[in-house]
This record gives sequence, C-alpha cells and structure tokens, in this order.
Amino acid sequence: MTIARSPTGGARVRGRRPGRSTGDDREQAILATAERLLERRAFGDISIDDLAKGAGISRPTFYFYFPSKDAVLLTLLDRVTEEANGVAGDVLDRLAEDPRSRWRELIDRFHATFGGHRAVVLACAEVRGTNAEVRRLWADVLERWVRAVEAAIKGERRRGAAPDGLPARDLAIALNSMNERVWYATFAGDGPAVAERDVVDVLLDVWLTAIYRTTTPPPA
Repeated sequence: MTIARSPTGGARVRGRRPGRSTGDDREQAILATAERLLERRAFGDISIDDLAKGAGISRPTFYFYFPSKDAVLLTLLDRVTEEANGVAGDVLDRLAEDPRSRWRELIDRFHATFGGHRAVVLACAEVRGTNAEVRRLWADVLERWVRAVEAAIKGERRRGAAPDGLPARDLAIALNSMNERVWYATFAGDGPAVAERDVVDVLLDVWLTAIYRTTTPPPA
C-alpha cells in the first residue's frame, strides 16, 4: 500500500529540455533560484530574465534547459510531490500496529514536505486555474494518493477496525481534498486558517472520526 510513484520510480520532470541530466549544475541553479524567488514574489512577477540572472546564466542558456518559466514550476512541483511520495514510504502498510500513530505519521510527513516547499505549493495553487498542465499534474498526483488511502480504508474495514459506511473512494477524495485546502489556508495565511502548530492534530482528528467514527481506533 506504499504511495505509488511515477512509472520510472523518480520525478517525471515535465517541460525540461530533453537530453539534460537532472544533476546538471545549471539546471539545479535555475530551480533553486525559482524556489528562492517564489518565497518573496508571486509567480506572475518572476521573469525568465530573473531566473537566468539568479542562476548566473544568460537568457539564451536558460532556454537550453527549460522552454518556459511554467516548465520550471512544473519541475519543482514534480519534485515536491515525488518527495512527498518518498517520505510516505510504507506507513499505510503498518496501520494495524497503531492506526492513530500511523495516520498521524503520514499526515505529519506530508505537512513537513509541503511546508518545507510552501512557496512552490502556493505558486501552483495560484496558477492552477489558468495552467492546464499544472491542473493535470496535480490531479494525477491526487488520484494516486486517493487510491492509496482508499485501499487503506478498505483494509481497515476488512480487519474490523473501521466500520462500513460511505464508499471508501469518496471518503478518500474528501479527506485528501480537505487536507489540500486546509494546508493552503495555513501556508498562505488565507483566513480563516488553522494555526500551523495545530494543523496536523486537527486534520488527524477529522480523518480518524471519518474513517473509524472515533479518534481512538483499535490496534491490531
């Protein structure tokens, strides 16, 4: 029940020019510049010249690595979501050990990953309404997480830890969508928002109540 990764097992770097190594210093410099600038400015206010200058390269050299600044953002999003998949690891496979602790571990790991790249997360939310590729990528990622959580809920029901109820897929969609919106509000300060120190515990209680009808599910 490990969170699914891309078919290659690594980041699906969209929009990057073919034939370049993901370890290329200049490419890394462009990505680092973009994330650094996003911490201070809206994505729409960042230009290709800004990215090239910050990476210490010329504008023509930038195009050797990326066809557009949107491609830079997509690559950053790819990397953040793959990092989230990686940190999730096998947590859902170990639910029966201690459901409350394992669900908390999963939510906390995702929170730490997205919180560590909040500028990228907020920039993607900013452009998702107008950028079809960002929308498709995020929908793709969300679908993988929904399927993993759906399978986990069904597993908890089969072993008698969680009661039958709403379709597991619908529940998984609602819970993942709730996390997305709550985290966005917390990271953006887009009130009303849950304080960051409380957000993992608040999300956990809602997840446990929805899945188990209690916040103290039974262990194995």
